[in-house]
Order: sequence, then C-alpha cells, then structure tokens
Amino acid sequence: MAEEKRLSVEEIKEKREEFLIPAYSTYFKKPVHIVRGEMQYLYDSEGKKYLDAFGAVVTISVGHCHPDIIPQVQKQTATLQHITSLYYTESLVKLAEKLASIMPGALQKSFFTNSGTEATEMASLIAKNYTKRHEFISLHHSFHGRTLMSMALSGQSLWRHSVPYVFGVNHAPAAYCYRCPMGLKYPSCDLRCAHTVEEIIKYSTSGKIAGMIAEPIMGLGGVITPPREYFKIVQEIVRKYGGLMIIDEIQTGFGRTGEKWFGIEQWDVVPDIINTAKGLGNGVPIGGVTTTSEIAEAHRNLIHFSTFGGNPVSTTQARLVIETIEKHNYRKNAKVVGNYLKEKFIELQHKHKIIGDVRGMGLMLGIELVRDRETKKPAAQEMIALMELCKERGLFIGKGAMAGNVIRIKPPLCITRDDADFIVNILDETLLLVEKESGIG
Repeated sequence: MAEEKRLSVEEIKEKREEFLIPAYSTYFKKPVHIVRGEMQYLYDSEGKKYLDAFGAVVTISVGHCHPDIIPQVQKQTATLQHITSLYYTESLVKLAEKLASIMPGALQKSFFTNSGTEATEMASLIAKNYTKRHEFISLHHSFHGRTLMSMALSGQSLWRHSVPYVFGVNHAPAAYCYRCPMGLKYPSCDLRCAHTVEEIIKYSTSGKIAGMIAEPIMGLGGVITPPREYFKIVQEIVRKYGGLMIIDEIQTGFGRTGEKWFGIEQWDVVPDIINTAKGLGNGVPIGGVTTTSEIAEAHRNLIHFSTFGGNPVSTTQARLVIETIEKHNYRKNAKVVGNYLKEKFIELQHKHKIIGDVRGMGLMLGIELVRDRETKKPAAQEMIALMELCKERGLFIGKGAMAGNVIRIKPPLCITRDDADFIVNILDETLLLVEKESGIG
C-alpha cells in the first residue's frame, strides 16, 4: 500500500481556515508541522529536530512515545479500545489503586475524566455536595480550564470570555512576590496576601465557603511560586470557614517540581482534593480527581458519569506513566537537572538585563522578561521574538503570564544535563539578539 502524501504547511493552513472554528491559535509566524516525537525531541515535516522544552504544553511528562509505554498501550488498544465505567475493567481500578499509593495523606478515592477542565468541574461538584455550600475562592493569575465553572475560577481576563459564568467565585491576590499586589517585600510582609483570603471570605462571601482552588505553582499565570509558608496559612483559613482545599496539580503533578510526586508536597501541605491531568496521561486525554473516603461519600447516591472518562486505553497509559517515573527515577532527575537549569538561568539573569526574575522548582521554571528592571515593564513583544529565534535554533519554549512575558521551561522529565546546557546556550544567544534589537541593556 502506497504511503499517503503528506500535506504541506500551506495546505494545512488552508484546511484549518476552511474547516476549523477560528478559535484555534498557533505559535510562530510560520507554524511548524510536527510529524514525529521521540522522548525529549520533536521532528518537523522537513526533518528538523527540536528539543521540546515546553513538554507539549506541560503534557509530556516522561517523553514523547516512550518505549516503556507505547508497546503495552498498543496491545491494550488492539485488545479493548473502549468500554465505559458501567462495566468492570482492570485498567480503571489498577490506575486508581496506583494513584492512591502515591497520593499524600488519606487521599485515595478517584474519579477519572477526559481533561483537566473536567477534573476542575468534578472537584467543584464534590466540594459543593460535601459542604452543602456553593461559594469558592480562587487566585488572581490562575488558570483552571475552559468550561464556565473553570473559567469562573480562573483569574485572568484573557481566559474569561463568554460571560456570564457560574456565580459564587471570589478571587484573592496571588503570592506573586516579584510583583507584590500589596506593594510589600517578603518576608517582612508577614504573608499579607495569604491573610487577605480571610478578609475576602468575611466581606465578599456568606462566610460559608465550599472551598478554595489553587495551583502549587501557577502554570499559565507565569510560574508564580509562593513562599513556603503560604499554603499552610491559606489552608488553615479555608478550613476555619468550613471549606475544602482543592489543589490543581494539572501542571505541577507527577514529579515535575522535583523529588515529590505533587507540587503541594513541597509546601508540606495535605489538601482535601487533588486534580490531575496533562502529565498523568503523557499525551492521552485523561484527567482525575482524588479525595478522601469521607469526602467521596458525598457522591454515594449521586449519579455521575463520563462516557470516555476512565477508558481502558487512557487508564492503561496513565498507570504506565506512573510506573515509568518510578522505574527511571524521573522525580530525582527533575530535581537534579532542574536545580542545574535554575542556577544557569540565574547566571543568565546577571548577564542579561532583560531578565527580571527567575523562579520555579524542579522542571517547572519561569524567566520573567522586562524592558526595564526598575519599572518592571513587561517585555511582551521581546518574548514573541525570542520564541521565533529559539525555534530557528531547534528549541521550543513556552510563554505565560497576563502580559505573555514569562519564558516557561517545562520539558519532559527525561531531559539530560546536556539538554539543559543546550537550552541555556540557546537562550543566552537569543536573549542577546533580542536585547540588541530592542535597545535593552
């Protein structure tokens, strides 16, 4: 059988315009046609190789087409591709059992969805049904998904269109120390941003909340990393007012922050609910919510169903992802290579005046670009130019923050020190070009 002729970049562009709803966006002036992935690398239709330092938007956790995973998933697909949770399957309960074994505290009951957005929705339902309340607290700069509830919880106007939303959501200032919303300095600030959560509950809600949702380190918000004490203070406040602490681990989960399985464990906090997705599936659509047995009982007599949630292929791959992280000790690699990368980024900060801040943990790192360090004016256009220059040199990076001025470095957890050096060298070269072009420095 003859191989089907591959579409050109221009042909794909034309067909996207003709047949897709114009809600899709792309990176780069000339989008890249990706045809193959292999661990931390991607290849385009012209055979060019790229280091994927963005992990396909923080989704590829262990590597593209990982050899420890694909053969077994192919076998599952050929054996039983789909059946719903109305029937018994081994893959569903094996994944749930595996998740329970790595979750902090007493979190052991899971429900599986198709995406992180759906996980956010499910977590909200659980909190409402358990507490018999409907009001939530979320954070400025946060991102939790694209449905009405998850957009209501998100704290960025760019991602909050198509109003009105679900009511009952109030937003608190994020622990964004580089741009402190209180105009204070850590640690003399006494974590004012954390204590503001109580003021918002007291004055902007009924005083009886269902819960609060937060990312341990904000992803799309620009890798905003809170002080170590932040979540302990906030969780104590939330529980004081009868709410559940929901932690969105969709980007920080499964070893990305280094050594620990989940980002919230870096802060020595055990929440009531954890949402997962992205890295759990390493490329297949899956999301999940895990909570305690007590809280899960709130859904004992409530029918809830997801046609594709928990399907045999996705749950098989998700379990294999966790086992692969264990087998190759990728959590340790995330810490070791991540620490090395962060040190090198700080060295770049001393060299390049366009770098205002370096932050993050493990292989979830951010570099905030500014036009001037005194005013901290975001270097948004410079960020776009930098992405193009990196692409030309075989490096994919991501961008985030309200102004789109934060470099997001979140590669597969299998990257090596040599890969880290490649990232640093390319950024060093391209940052210099951007600075010269923009007159910064």
